[in-house]
Amino acid sequence: MSLASKTAVVTGSTSGIGLAIARVFAKDGANVVINGFGDAAAIEKERAGIEQEFGVKALYSAADMTKPDQIAAMVADAEKAFGSVDVLVNNAGIQFVAPIEEFPVEKWDQIIAINLSAAFHATRAAIPGMKSRKWGRIINTASAHSKVASPFKSAYVAAKHGIAGLTKTAALELAPHGVTVNCISPGYVWTPLVEKQIPDTMKARGLTREQVINDVLLEAQPTKEFVTVDQVAALALFLCGDAASQITGANLSMDGGWTAE
Repeated sequence: MSLASKTAVVTGSTSGIGLAIARVFAKDGANVVINGFGDAAAIEKERAGIEQEFGVKALYSAADMTKPDQIAAMVADAEKAFGSVDVLVNNAGIQFVAPIEEFPVEKWDQIIAINLSAAFHATRAAIPGMKSRKWGRIINTASAHSKVASPFKSAYVAAKHGIAGLTKTAALELAPHGVTVNCISPGYVWTPLVEKQIPDTMKARGLTREQVINDVLLEAQPTKEFVTVDQVAALALFLCGDAASQITGANLSMDGGWTAE
């Protein structure tokens, strides 16, 4: 089965994992809605590039993932434009690194909103259409931090553990309706999100850039290699196919062995 004639909404997809997923879905024939913040010209270049390269339609939604009404409107707009939202990827995420007692309350609230609550609001909006068509795929980008913790990442770890729980609950509710719900839990993927947190980790732990990369990030992954965005995207595409129709409620690790220890 290909995604031809289907529509995928991918949040947090103007760069990194989300963009890779949107592109692999488009390559497989899906119309896509990309979403996220960034330079307007760069975003338009990516959107137009998807259309030109893959011969599908691509829309951009500027929906703010901290605003439930904008999230619901994004899903409604996609359904209006394309007739359906068949695949939803809840990928938007941010990070902040600090000890709990120094963690800014507004950063906690923002991370929970974008990394966890946004997935609830988008899923809630997409479910009725998927149920009516008796087919759908919901894929949540979790993290190895949905299974294990690291110091100084209280909000992120809490949000990703929450994503794992939301995934299981939604999977049970939607199992009779031909809709699967899974989460992918990558280890450290070389993305702008990871690159940007290196200076904060250097400060929090008193380490050099090289020490953060080798002794903090890749220390966790027995393969000593970063996961690639294309590997995550390939797994997301597999989860949309018929071969994955009995995979639901799963938390699929892609972390170089990190959580096996």
